[in-house]
Amino acid sequence: MGRRRDTDRVAADVDTGRAELVPDRDRPGSWTLLLDGAPQSHVDLADPTHLEFEYVRRLAAAIDLVAPAGAPLRVLHLGGGALTLPRYVQATRPGSTQRVSEVDGALVELVRRVLPWPSDPRLRVRVADARATLASSRDGGYDVIVADVFAGARTPAHLTSVEYAAEVARVLAPDGSYLANVADGPPLRHARGQVATVRTVLPRACLVGDAAVLRGRRYGNLVLVASRVEPPVPELARRAAGDWFPGRVVAGEELDRFAGGVPVVRDVDAVDSTPPPPGIFSVKR
Repeated sequence: MGRRRDTDRVAADVDTGRAELVPDRDRPGSWTLLLDGAPQSHVDLADPTHLEFEYVRRLAAAIDLVAPAGAPLRVLHLGGGALTLPRYVQATRPGSTQRVSEVDGALVELVRRVLPWPSDPRLRVRVADARATLASSRDGGYDVIVADVFAGARTPAHLTSVEYAAEVARVLAPDGSYLANVADGPPLRHARGQVATVRTVLPRACLVGDAAVLRGRRYGNLVLVASRVEPPVPELARRAAGDWFPGRVVAGEELDRFAGGVPVVRDVDAVDSTPPPPGIFSVKR
């Protein structure tokens, strides 16, 4: 076989579906990972601080703000994709200890081969289920836990319950932060349930997202930031407002109203997150 060019699209069957690595025609050295047609990650190999997806920029903003700039963190990533955020933390917080838990071993090998990440003994990628990884982790072992887990464009049910959230809280340091990508659409039943559920164990929280998504007008990604201490709401609000695609932050009494009257999700009644509307995903090819 000839040598692969940076403009060549790569496709392969992996454990969770059909993976495609699509080169970004507008940004040399950048790639989008799709699984069964749904965009999962965007990676710029030359500049890991370039974050194409708006929800990833919001997750990164939270990571930037939960500790002094540049200070190393202990980070657990539930869901790996193409390792966009682990690469970002490597670049912005040198010396950080990171563990990535990705259930799809074939996907890990594909990304390792085509989009290799910088070698770093402090960055470990393991093939494992996210909840099993939490169960095997020690109390208070991480400063930040990032959850961005999707199977067929939906978050699996066993990662939506209060029992799962309790494991997250156990593994977080006392002042640690949980950051979750929550995808939902009208009437935001899943997102409201996740806020209510996570706040039972990590009561100080806020939600960051596009105003139209937060109002239940369209499907999209919301970022939940939860902790035992107050999240940096004013700073997150400034970052969200200044983004390429401006967003807003819901906190305090507004967040109480957002999740008010919604039952907590338990293992016995948990379901996968809301599926996206047909045809919502598109990517430059």
